Amino acid sequence: MRDILSDLDLGEDKLSDPVRETQSGLKKTLPKRFYQQASVIPGTESGFVVALDGKPVRTPSRRELGVSNADLAQAIAAEWQAQKDRIDPATMPLTRLVNTALDGVAMAQEEVFEDILRYAGSDLICYRAEAPEALVQRESELWDPYLDWAAQMGARLVLSEGIVHVEQPAEAIRAMAALLRRYATPLHLTALHTITSLTGSLVLALALAEGQGEPSEIWAAAHADEDYNIAQWGEDHDAAVRRAKRLIDFEAAVLILQAR
Repeated sequence: MRDILSDLDLGEDKLSDPVRETQSGLKKTLPKRFYQQASVIPGTESGFVVALDGKPVRTPSRRELGVSNADLAQAIAAEWQAQKDRIDPATMPLTRLVNTALDGVAMAQEEVFEDILRYAGSDLICYRAEAPEALVQRESELWDPYLDWAAQMGARLVLSEGIVHVEQPAEAIRAMAALLRRYATPLHLTALHTITSLTGSLVLALALAEGQGEPSEIWAAAHADEDYNIAQWGEDHDAAVRRAKRLIDFEAAVLILQAR
């Protein structure tokens, strides 16, 4: 079978430079759908591989597009089955994330790990509004429980008002790194990088991974300020479209984390 993923524009995933370099040569032309059935078969490199008409899908680096979890593999196959006349990677977030993990993150795990950990030094939920009082209270209600949990895990982070940078204690960064090491596989690092970059918070991403909040609660916490402004001034259409697209990637990353 031809290398179908080489024909796809897999998008600009918000990952480290080694990953973007992996994807830099991908074409933007959408190929026509050439297969009848997408399914899951046993893989030679991974436990469960997506197959098109019985033949395994391969990444641009010729790896089988496979994962170790059967349900996750079925969800990826469903993305391929749902394609219409042309294959549109914008509607295939799981495929893009798994491809990124296999061809990008697997070759640069430590770089991606460090890129994620950098968020601990400027975590969204450590920077609080000074006013109005309603926003201050909203941030406290949505963010403090996750900071309390992080503190219980050894990561006691320092808060700041406004946008003035505050340096976080080294022991807190080390505690966050220890938590992050629990998710050291390429696929889980890819998912956590996606969630961290979408939310602006490593604390929220790790809390989600550790079962300390439902995905909808984490998403709401990440958008506390934005939702407050929407309530005051109304929602911008273009911003709403961008947020909806980010939510698709967020939910795909959550599915990967939950398929352990």
